[in-house]
Amino acid sequence: MYTLIIGNKNYSSWSLRPWLALRVLDIPFTEQLQPFVDHGSHDKFRAFSPTGRVPLLVDGDTRVWDSLAIVEYVAEDHPQLWPSDKAARAFARAICAEMHSGFSALRDVCTMNCGVRVQLNAVTPALQADLDRIDEIWSQGLSEFGGPYLAGENFTAADAFYAPVALRLQTYGLTLSQPANEYAARLLALPALIEWYNAGTAETWREPSHEAEIHAAGTVTSDVRQTA
Repeated sequence: MYTLIIGNKNYSSWSLRPWLALRVLDIPFTEQLQPFVDHGSHDKFRAFSPTGRVPLLVDGDTRVWDSLAIVEYVAEDHPQLWPSDKAARAFARAICAEMHSGFSALRDVCTMNCGVRVQLNAVTPALQADLDRIDEIWSQGLSEFGGPYLAGENFTAADAFYAPVALRLQTYGLTLSQPANEYAARLLALPALIEWYNAGTAETWREPSHEAEIHAAGTVTSDVRQTA
């Protein structure tokens, strides 16, 4: 069985992607959570991860780092991670790669923090451009492949890769077009994503740099996380 090593569920959008893909598609794995530590986790995580980062998949003697590589590796034995239709599969892979390498303004301004609600200081032009592109991707996928998921009727890795965006929309009170908002709501209603969210808000760890990022972005209007 696979072992998936992840970071804090409240903060780690990269960990969420493969975790959600495996959970929704009923691919068995064992979860191992490694909390982030003050002043950076690189040295601690280097004990098990060549990059000093999470997520990391362990399969016997094989270690696979990076969320996209993990999905591709698991898909060799579980092809349902990608759509069966060739055109839909190409679209899904392309938008996963785009998420993996892009949307820097969204990542920088709207960092992952499941358990808080934030009123942003401003929606910068760069952030708006990222939101517009995500809206375009979601609307295209839903229209072209019929929904309810990005590449058709079945949940795939593409949906897992954009699930952190749905959480960010919730955290920062952001909205997109109606079809995109409805798609985000479907993601947030997934039992597996609810499980992740509840676990994230139950965490009592606080990592100073992640906390500083949300306060730099705007005003925290609500914090539903448990405290120690």
